This record gives sequence, C-alpha cells and structure tokens, in this order.
Amino acid sequence: MNYEEAAKRLEEIIAKLESGTISMSEALTLFEEGEKLAKVCFNELNAAKGKLTEVKEELGKLTITAQD
Repeated sequence: MNYEEAAKRLEEIIAKLESGTISMSEALTLFEEGEKLAKVCFNELNAAKGKLTEVKEELGKLTITAQD
C-alpha cells in the first residue's frame, strides 16, 4: 500500500470514528487499522525525506562553472 492509498483510507476511518454512529467494537477495530495506516504514512514520509536529503547533498557537491 502506498502513501496515497493509506492516507485516503485513514481519512475514511477518521470520518467513521467522528460520526459517532458505529459500535464500540467497530470503533476499536477501525482505530487499530488506523494506527497501522498511520505507520505506513509515517514510514513513507520518512523514506521520501531521506531521498530528498540525499538529492540535496548531491546537489550541494556540484559546482557550476560559467563558460564564455
């Protein structure tokens, strides 16, 4: 599951939990699923941050020379 899918499902879960129309049992099940999805999102964001940091470091190593 990618970040977009996990975030979308997490939004659906939040809406159901906020509706107040579900049973306690269903709320607990959804909460547990939401925790797992939040971890997926967190891990995906951390991976993206790491990649961006690598690119930034590589760009910092480059030197631009002007040619006349």
